[in-house]
Amino acid sequence: MAEEKKVTKRATKKATPETEVTEETKKVTRKRTTKKAEAKETTEKTEVKEVKATKKKTSKAKEEKVVEEKPAKKEAKAKKKVEVQKPLRTEAKASALNVKVTPRKARLVIDLVRNKDVDEALQILSTVHKRAATMVSKVIASAYANATNNFNMNGEKLYVASIMASDSIKMKRYLPRAKGSASGLVKRFSNIYVTLKERD
Repeated sequence: MAEEKKVTKRATKKATPETEVTEETKKVTRKRTTKKAEAKETTEKTEVKEVKATKKKTSKAKEEKVVEEKPAKKEAKAKKKVEVQKPLRTEAKASALNVKVTPRKARLVIDLVRNKDVDEALQILSTVHKRAATMVSKVIASAYANATNNFNMNGEKLYVASIMASDSIKMKRYLPRAKGSASGLVKRFSNIYVTLKERD
């Protein structure tokens, strides 16, 4: 009898309307969760497709830009080349510092070359038999190289616009004299500055 009562109690529990409601709610919730999962999957798929489409569009746009930029870059380079051919400056300078020549001896040579064309000045310096002539000719050649190579100036029109020799360091020595005495001796150095310009 006890076993029959237990069975009847279980059957009555299963048959109650509350249990039926809970089962129905469970089914409804399962359906809702499945629908939500399906909706999420569809949204994710659509998002992935959109991202791929945007990537493709951006890559195509970049390729088109690159194709458009290439001729533009070539044109810009050609313009730069044309601009570089123009002279960058109107004058070229060079200097030699601490040259072992006294300024007075250097000025004797410099005065021969002032306001002369570069070719003529170098020819004059090659004929002058003074030690300062070689140093001055080196400075003029350096200024000529700066003008033609760096500033695209016309080498045939260049002339020595200004040239000068200024006082540089002084080495102080002494000379022995009679009766154990000594006199001062100053060994002078000079700075040579050259500027070249084009003739009009």
